[in-house]
Amino acid sequence: MTARIPSLGNAMIDIVQKAKASIEKVQALGDKSAAIFTEFDAERILSEANRLQERGRNGGGDMPLFGLLVSVKDLFDEKGQRTSAGSRLLKERAAATRDAVVIERLKSAGALMFGRTTMSEFAYSGVGLNPHFGTPGNVFDETRIPGGSTSGGALSVAYGICEAALGTDTGGSVRIPAAVNGLYGYKPTQSSVPRDGVHPLSATYDSIGPLAKDLDTAIRIFEVLSNGITPITPPDRPLRLAVPINAFTNGIDRSTSDAFIRATNCLGKAGHQLIEVDFGFLDAAAHVNRIIVSVEAHAIYRDDLERLEKIGDPRVLQRIRFAESLTSAEIERAYAERSEALEHFSLVVSNFDSLIAPTLAIAPPTIAETETEFDRVNAMMLRNCSLINLADGCAVSMPMAGGGGAPGALMIAGPSRADAEVLGVSRLVRTLLPLE
Repeated sequence: MTARIPSLGNAMIDIVQKAKASIEKVQALGDKSAAIFTEFDAERILSEANRLQERGRNGGGDMPLFGLLVSVKDLFDEKGQRTSAGSRLLKERAAATRDAVVIERLKSAGALMFGRTTMSEFAYSGVGLNPHFGTPGNVFDETRIPGGSTSGGALSVAYGICEAALGTDTGGSVRIPAAVNGLYGYKPTQSSVPRDGVHPLSATYDSIGPLAKDLDTAIRIFEVLSNGITPITPPDRPLRLAVPINAFTNGIDRSTSDAFIRATNCLGKAGHQLIEVDFGFLDAAAHVNRIIVSVEAHAIYRDDLERLEKIGDPRVLQRIRFAESLTSAEIERAYAERSEALEHFSLVVSNFDSLIAPTLAIAPPTIAETETEFDRVNAMMLRNCSLINLADGCAVSMPMAGGGGAPGALMIAGPSRADAEVLGVSRLVRTLLPLE
């Protein structure tokens, strides 16, 4: 087979030089890089770049992502590397003996894995705090949170080190840091991307998706991750877009509201139908996320709780231990409520081309404020995105014009297994939203 390899002009991409240039960007960050990467081995990266370059010269097969630099959240197994999940607990575990399935797919497609990135411990928060590796600010304001849990991955892209990052999304952990740092992030239907070789937090909610500086790159990566799910071009008619009330848009701050109004005005002026829909049922069921994730995380770490008292993030440990306060009846009821919410959401949204909503309910607060009021801030940062996880939906977060400074973020969402439709609508919506 002739390799399908992107090129620069008439020459093949020089991956080694490209990798060297990005390694220099990491080195230029100095101490700041330690809060972005849990592991960064320049020698290993250059060795892989040389192998990939040689593979390309020898016609190494169909490589749609040839030369794309992708950072890896420290939840994904890479052969020979430790998967620490951003925790001291797992820092000394044995190295992985094989790559996660999604890493295999990316490498087969010609992507170069470029460092392992920091995250909230165990991927269990939406703000990006990590007392073990440090908490970086976001790309627009170093005093403000980077968003979590894929914090280091988002910054590796926002600083222009990589074209994309591989992340996970249990309650917004791809879309939140994407939104905070002016990137595109995609949370797919959970079943569309295999989780083999990915350290879990919640079997019910964990999903895998990309962060990137542009939508087409995010889509190209998802096509590889999902083994071929591609966007469907929307029908040649005005879109029917659900605009939520009583969820997603309630209690949002002024800058978020203003940005969302600007977005809906653009879509309305383009002739698309914006129809208010009551999603109060989803908001009413949101509490089950906290129950289910805590119960499933507790099952993973119950034998390590005493050690985590000494070496863990106390904020994360508190969230894990919440499961100990629950009765079996409360847990059973939470799973039942989740199933009902999923079914109801799918029924309602199937009448529309997509749901649109602000990705975040509030602008990113300062790191200091977040450390002081973690529970409140974390809940608000997770709020909108986690409603999509509640319903096993799929959603793109894309940057849009904000009120000056950092951009706002718009979420385009659909029900479970509507990935192709949501990505197609997102491509169209992207052309209608000014970034400035």
